[in-house]
Amino acid sequence: MTGLAVDVFTLFPDAIEQYCATSILGRAQREGHLAVTALDIRHGATDERGTVDDTPFGGGAGMVMKPEPIVAAIEARRTAVGDLGPIIALVPHGVPFSQHHAERLATLDRFALLCGRYEGIDQRVLDTVVDEEISLGDFVLAGGEIAALAVIEATARLIPGVLGNAASSLDESFSSGLLEYPQWTKPAEFAGLSVPEILLSGDHGRIARWRRGQALRRTLSRRPDLIEAMGGLSAEDQALLAEVEELQESD
Repeated sequence: MTGLAVDVFTLFPDAIEQYCATSILGRAQREGHLAVTALDIRHGATDERGTVDDTPFGGGAGMVMKPEPIVAAIEARRTAVGDLGPIIALVPHGVPFSQHHAERLATLDRFALLCGRYEGIDQRVLDTVVDEEISLGDFVLAGGEIAALAVIEATARLIPGVLGNAASSLDESFSSGLLEYPQWTKPAEFAGLSVPEILLSGDHGRIARWRRGQALRRTLSRRPDLIEAMGGLSAEDQALLAEVEELQESD
Protein backbone atom coordinates (compact mmCIF):
# COMPACT_ATOMS: atom_id res chain seq x y z
CA MET A 1 0.00 0.00 0.00
CA THR A 2 1.60 3.27 -1.12
CA GLY A 3 -1.48 5.51 -0.99
CA LEU A 4 -3.20 7.31 1.86
CA ALA A 5 -4.24 5.26 4.91
CA VAL A 6 -7.17 6.49 7.01
CA ASP A 7 -8.21 4.88 10.28
CA VAL A 8 -11.74 5.69 11.48
CA PHE A 9 -12.60 5.06 15.13
CA THR A 10 -16.37 4.72 15.36
CA LEU A 11 -19.30 2.95 17.01
CA PHE A 12 -20.70 2.19 13.54
CA PRO A 13 -17.90 0.66 11.45
CA ASP A 14 -20.36 -0.84 8.95
CA ALA A 15 -21.56 2.63 7.93
CA ILE A 16 -17.99 3.67 7.13
CA GLU A 17 -17.05 0.46 5.34
CA GLN A 18 -20.17 0.30 3.19
CA TYR A 19 -19.92 3.85 1.91
CA CYS A 20 -16.15 3.68 1.34
CA ALA A 21 -16.61 0.56 -0.78
CA THR A 22 -18.68 2.48 -3.35
CA SER A 23 -18.04 4.92 -6.21
CA ILE A 24 -14.83 6.97 -6.17
CA LEU A 25 -13.68 5.76 -2.75
CA GLY A 26 -14.25 2.12 -3.62
CA ARG A 27 -12.28 2.46 -6.84
CA ALA A 28 -9.51 4.37 -5.07
CA GLN A 29 -9.18 1.53 -2.56
CA ARG A 30 -9.19 -1.17 -5.22
CA GLU A 31 -6.47 0.67 -7.15
CA GLY A 32 -4.29 1.17 -4.07
CA HIS A 33 -4.59 4.95 -3.77
CA LEU A 34 -6.50 4.75 -0.49
CA ALA A 35 -7.02 2.38 2.42
CA VAL A 36 -9.84 3.10 4.88
CA THR A 37 -10.02 0.98 8.02
CA ALA A 38 -13.05 1.28 10.31
CA LEU A 39 -12.26 0.35 13.91
CA ASP A 40 -15.02 -0.39 16.44
CA ILE A 41 -14.52 1.61 19.63
CA ARG A 42 -16.57 -0.99 21.49
CA HIS A 43 -13.64 -3.38 21.17
CA GLY A 44 -11.82 -1.17 23.65
CA ALA A 45 -14.53 -1.49 26.30
CA THR A 46 -13.54 -3.12 29.57
CA ASP A 47 -16.81 -4.84 30.50
CA GLU A 48 -18.79 -7.68 28.94
CA ARG A 49 -21.57 -5.36 27.79
CA GLY A 50 -19.13 -3.25 25.78
CA THR A 51 -20.10 -0.05 27.57
CA VAL A 52 -18.79 3.04 25.79
CA ASP A 53 -20.77 5.86 27.45
CA ASP A 54 -21.83 7.12 30.86
CA THR A 55 -23.70 10.00 32.48
CA PRO A 56 -21.95 13.39 32.56
CA PHE A 57 -20.37 14.69 35.75
CA GLY A 58 -22.24 17.76 36.93
CA GLY A 59 -25.53 16.48 35.61
CA GLY A 60 -27.27 17.20 32.35
CA ALA A 61 -29.09 15.36 29.60
CA GLY A 62 -27.66 12.55 27.53
CA MET A 63 -24.53 10.46 27.80
CA VAL A 64 -20.84 11.09 27.22
CA MET A 65 -18.37 8.81 25.45
CA LYS A 66 -16.06 7.24 28.02
CA PRO A 67 -12.30 7.76 27.70
CA GLU A 68 -11.12 4.17 28.33
CA PRO A 69 -12.62 2.45 25.25
CA ILE A 70 -11.47 5.22 22.90
CA VAL A 71 -7.92 5.34 24.19
CA ALA A 72 -7.71 1.52 24.26
CA ALA A 73 -8.91 1.27 20.64
CA ILE A 74 -6.42 3.89 19.48
CA GLU A 75 -3.52 2.30 21.36
CA ALA A 76 -4.37 -1.15 20.01
CA ARG A 77 -4.30 0.20 16.45
CA ARG A 78 -1.04 2.05 17.11
CA THR A 79 0.51 -1.18 18.43
CA ALA A 80 -0.63 -3.01 15.29
CA VAL A 81 0.49 -0.55 12.62
CA GLY A 82 2.73 2.05 14.26
CA ASP A 83 2.29 5.81 13.86
CA LEU A 84 -1.31 6.77 13.01
CA GLY A 85 -0.49 10.29 11.89
CA PRO A 86 -2.61 13.14 13.24
CA ILE A 87 -5.74 12.05 15.10
CA ILE A 88 -8.70 14.26 14.22
CA ALA A 89 -11.94 14.32 16.21
CA LEU A 90 -15.20 15.09 14.37
CA VAL A 91 -17.09 17.24 16.86
CA PRO A 92 -19.59 20.15 16.55
CA HIS A 93 -17.26 22.58 18.33
CA GLY A 94 -14.31 21.89 16.03
CA VAL A 95 -12.74 24.19 13.46
CA PRO A 96 -14.91 24.32 10.29
CA PHE A 97 -13.62 21.88 7.68
CA SER A 98 -12.55 23.46 4.40
CA GLN A 99 -10.91 22.63 1.09
CA HIS A 100 -7.62 23.79 2.59
CA HIS A 101 -7.91 21.06 5.23
CA ALA A 102 -8.52 18.49 2.50
CA GLU A 103 -5.53 19.72 0.50
CA ARG A 104 -3.27 19.37 3.53
CA LEU A 105 -4.57 15.93 4.48
CA ALA A 106 -4.10 14.71 0.90
CA THR A 107 -0.35 15.25 1.28
CA LEU A 108 -0.09 12.90 4.27
CA ASP A 109 0.66 9.19 4.30
CA ARG A 110 -1.79 8.54 7.10
CA PHE A 111 -4.28 10.14 9.47
CA ALA A 112 -7.02 8.97 11.84
CA LEU A 113 -10.57 10.18 12.47
CA LEU A 114 -12.45 9.86 15.74
CA CYS A 115 -16.24 9.99 15.44
CA GLY A 116 -18.07 11.61 18.33
CA ARG A 117 -21.48 10.41 19.55
CA TYR A 118 -24.08 11.18 22.21
CA GLU A 119 -23.44 14.47 24.05
CA GLY A 120 -19.77 14.37 23.17
CA ILE A 121 -16.39 12.87 23.98
CA ASP A 122 -14.79 12.99 27.42
CA GLN A 123 -12.55 16.08 27.37
CA ARG A 124 -9.56 14.07 28.59
CA VAL A 125 -9.53 12.19 25.28
CA LEU A 126 -9.51 15.47 23.36
CA ASP A 127 -6.73 16.80 25.59
CA THR A 128 -4.42 13.79 25.47
CA VAL A 129 -4.80 11.77 22.25
CA VAL A 130 -6.49 14.08 19.75
CA ASP A 131 -4.40 16.44 17.64
CA GLU A 132 -7.16 18.39 15.89
CA GLU A 133 -10.92 18.94 16.19
CA ILE A 134 -12.97 19.50 13.03
CA SER A 135 -16.63 20.29 12.37
CA LEU A 136 -18.63 20.19 9.12
CA GLY A 137 -20.42 23.41 10.04
CA ASP A 138 -22.72 25.16 12.44
CA PHE A 139 -25.18 22.33 12.95
CA VAL A 140 -25.34 19.14 15.01
CA LEU A 141 -25.49 15.57 13.72
CA ALA A 142 -26.21 12.39 15.66
CA GLY A 143 -22.55 11.42 15.33
CA GLY A 144 -19.32 12.02 13.50
CA GLU A 145 -19.65 9.29 10.88
CA ILE A 146 -21.13 11.48 8.14
CA ALA A 147 -18.51 14.12 8.89
CA ALA A 148 -15.75 11.51 8.70
CA LEU A 149 -17.00 10.32 5.31
CA ALA A 150 -17.09 13.90 4.05
CA VAL A 151 -13.48 14.44 5.15
CA ILE A 152 -12.36 11.19 3.53
CA GLU A 153 -14.08 11.88 0.22
CA ALA A 154 -12.97 15.52 0.01
CA THR A 155 -9.39 14.42 0.70
CA ALA A 156 -9.29 11.30 -1.47
CA ARG A 157 -10.42 13.22 -4.57
CA LEU A 158 -7.21 15.25 -4.37
CA ILE A 159 -4.89 12.23 -4.38
CA PRO A 160 -3.21 11.85 -7.78
CA GLY A 161 -4.81 9.01 -9.74
CA VAL A 162 -8.09 8.92 -7.83
CA LEU A 163 -10.08 11.01 -10.31
CA GLY A 164 -10.14 9.92 -13.93
CA ASN A 165 -9.25 13.44 -15.07
CA ALA A 166 -6.52 15.06 -13.00
CA ALA A 167 -7.87 18.50 -13.91
CA SER A 168 -11.31 17.74 -12.48
CA SER A 169 -10.45 19.01 -9.00
CA LEU A 170 -8.67 22.17 -10.17
CA ASP A 171 -11.71 24.25 -11.19
CA GLU A 172 -14.06 23.11 -8.46
CA SER A 173 -15.59 25.33 -5.84
CA PHE A 174 -13.09 26.57 -3.24
CA SER A 175 -10.02 25.25 -5.10
CA SER A 176 -9.27 28.77 -6.36
CA GLY A 177 -10.98 30.56 -3.49
CA LEU A 178 -14.12 31.00 -5.59
CA LEU A 179 -17.29 29.01 -6.11
CA GLU A 180 -17.27 26.99 -9.33
CA TYR A 181 -18.77 28.48 -12.49
CA PRO A 182 -22.10 27.04 -13.81
CA GLN A 183 -21.96 23.89 -15.97
CA TRP A 184 -23.98 22.69 -18.99
CA THR A 185 -24.01 19.48 -21.05
CA LYS A 186 -25.90 18.05 -24.05
CA PRO A 187 -28.48 18.71 -25.40
CA ALA A 188 -27.69 22.31 -26.40
CA GLU A 189 -31.35 23.20 -25.89
CA PHE A 190 -33.68 21.82 -23.23
CA ALA A 191 -37.19 22.97 -22.29
CA GLY A 192 -36.65 26.15 -24.29
CA LEU A 193 -33.39 26.95 -22.50
CA SER A 194 -30.17 27.16 -24.51
CA VAL A 195 -26.54 26.71 -23.54
CA PRO A 196 -24.65 30.07 -23.57
CA GLU A 197 -23.28 30.65 -27.07
CA ILE A 198 -19.74 31.27 -25.86
CA LEU A 199 -19.47 27.65 -24.70
CA LEU A 200 -20.18 26.51 -28.26
CA SER A 201 -17.62 28.89 -29.80
CA GLY A 202 -14.56 26.65 -29.49
CA ASP A 203 -12.54 29.69 -28.36
CA HIS A 204 -10.94 28.27 -25.21
CA GLY A 205 -9.35 31.56 -24.18
CA ARG A 206 -12.70 33.39 -24.23
CA ILE A 207 -14.40 30.46 -22.52
CA ALA A 208 -11.84 30.44 -19.69
CA ARG A 209 -12.26 34.20 -19.19
CA TRP A 210 -16.06 33.90 -19.24
CA ARG A 211 -15.98 31.05 -16.75
CA ARG A 212 -13.86 33.01 -14.29
CA GLY A 213 -16.28 35.90 -14.63
CA GLN A 214 -19.18 33.56 -13.89
CA ALA A 215 -17.31 32.19 -10.86
CA LEU A 216 -16.75 35.73 -9.60
CA ARG A 217 -20.41 36.60 -10.15
CA ARG A 218 -21.66 33.51 -8.32
CA THR A 219 -19.22 33.93 -5.43
CA LEU A 220 -20.00 37.61 -4.97
CA SER A 221 -23.72 36.80 -4.88
CA ARG A 222 -23.65 33.73 -2.64
CA ARG A 223 -20.41 33.85 -0.65
CA PRO A 224 -19.08 37.41 -0.43
CA ASP A 225 -16.99 36.28 2.54
CA LEU A 226 -14.79 34.33 0.12
CA ILE A 227 -14.17 37.48 -1.92
CA GLU A 228 -13.31 39.32 1.28
CA ALA A 229 -10.90 36.54 2.28
CA MET A 230 -9.11 37.04 -1.05
CA GLY A 231 -8.55 40.68 -0.19
CA GLY A 232 -11.40 41.89 -2.38
CA LEU A 233 -11.68 42.05 -6.15
CA SER A 234 -8.65 43.06 -8.17
CA ALA A 235 -9.04 45.74 -10.84
CA GLU A 236 -8.85 42.99 -13.46
CA ASP A 237 -11.58 40.98 -11.75
CA GLN A 238 -13.79 44.06 -11.41
CA ALA A 239 -13.45 44.69 -15.15
CA LEU A 240 -14.17 41.03 -15.90
CA LEU A 241 -17.21 41.05 -13.64
CA ALA A 242 -18.55 44.16 -15.37
CA GLU A 243 -18.03 42.47 -18.72
CA VAL A 244 -19.93 39.37 -17.60
CA GLU A 245 -22.77 41.45 -16.15
CA GLU A 246 -23.08 43.30 -19.46
CA LEU A 247 -23.24 40.01 -21.38
CA GLN A 248 -25.81 38.68 -18.89
CA GLU A 249 -28.08 41.67 -19.45
CA SER A 250 -27.85 41.33 -23.23
CA ASP A 251 -28.84 37.62 -23.23
